[in-house]
Amino acid sequence: MFRLILEQLESPGECRRVGPIIGNITEFYALGIALGLGLLIGLERGWKKREQAEGQRIAGIRTFALIGLLGGVWGLLAKETGTALLAVAFATLAIVLISAHVVTQYQEEDPDVGITGIIAGLLTFAFGAMATLGHGPLAAAGAVVTTILLGIKPMLHTWVSRLQERELYAALKLLVISVVILPLLPDAGYGPWQALNPYRIWWMVVLITGISFVGYFAMKIVGKRRGILATGLFAGLASSTAVTVSFSRIARGGSGAENVLAAGILVAGATMFPRVLVVSSIFSWPLATALLWPLLAMTVTNYLAAGLFWQWSRKSSNEDDIHLTNPFELGPALIFAALLAGLMLLSRALAENYGDTGIYLLAAASGLADVDAITLSLADIAGKDITIATAALAVLIAAFVNALVKAVLSLGIGGPRLGARVGIPTLLVVCSGFVTWWLTH
Repeated sequence: MFRLILEQLESPGECRRVGPIIGNITEFYALGIALGLGLLIGLERGWKKREQAEGQRIAGIRTFALIGLLGGVWGLLAKETGTALLAVAFATLAIVLISAHVVTQYQEEDPDVGITGIIAGLLTFAFGAMATLGHGPLAAAGAVVTTILLGIKPMLHTWVSRLQERELYAALKLLVISVVILPLLPDAGYGPWQALNPYRIWWMVVLITGISFVGYFAMKIVGKRRGILATGLFAGLASSTAVTVSFSRIARGGSGAENVLAAGILVAGATMFPRVLVVSSIFSWPLATALLWPLLAMTVTNYLAAGLFWQWSRKSSNEDDIHLTNPFELGPALIFAALLAGLMLLSRALAENYGDTGIYLLAAASGLADVDAITLSLADIAGKDITIATAALAVLIAAFVNALVKAVLSLGIGGPRLGARVGIPTLLVVCSGFVTWWLTH
């Protein structure tokens, strides 16, 4: 029976009869989306203007719903007549909304000169047209974002009133180095052995400054102690080394908050080990299995040490002792990027000179800068060119070295008080991983 139905639908006559039905259903669905998006934006606008009397509002929930539906209808018509009429309809709606806005300015004793309602109405029309022109999901996302922006006006105004001049300029500088400069850099190797990648090096600059920026505002929003821990936890997913550099700079001034800063650094470092396990499991499950217990032991040890310093920080650290630095400092990030470039050259030189026999030495050199890169490389050849045990030990060596590098950075940048708090737990973390590897292999 199913075959007969398919054969009938495949015939030209049946296709001509079924096609318009399917098309009508699709168009009704698109119009429904256009109407729903108008209702969504209108709901927020109507609630915001709910205290105004009937007829005093330029547009409420019904008007916005109709504007969305109007955009959908004109979107359908544009498929037959072209987009020129759609542009005319949009311009006509803009004239109507602006005229109504001007009239209300003369009628009200305390007029609202803001044009947010006009922009929202034009966006509603555009979203309705998009829904019927085949961009329904994008229109829905745009309507949701628009509604959120309209609804959080008091919160946004509060943030702006609290924003300092240096924080505004810091945000603009961060946007310049990330949105303007970074995409212009080539993602290719240069120099000896093609080891220097400008994009990757500048990406680390963006990462370090970005983490410092996020940490600065996290401490202002949720408190300095909680902000440090939250930044360490989430920013550590991107780069625990960058977190170490950022937090060590805070401790450099002798703030007396070394316990909470050490907790943040250790939390960031602890997130590296599960990340390595996830990356290796995606590309080589046997390698992930071999790494499971050592990485688990290192993760637990690291988190226990972070928890201990966090508890101590509640008694010994005063939030007033943590001085918020400039949210954007490019100098330390550039110095670290230069160091990263040197480590890239060193890693590649070892690979070229020693080949496969220097796999452990290469892993140690790679761990000076990054663990993910060597993990991906070894996961690709584990069980093929090298044994699983060799690959697993090489990844662990890279993780050991990377953890020790963070301890050295804490000592060199943050001073001996922070260095001791990070270095001693790090040594315990490395020992726990090595002992667990030795016992399980």
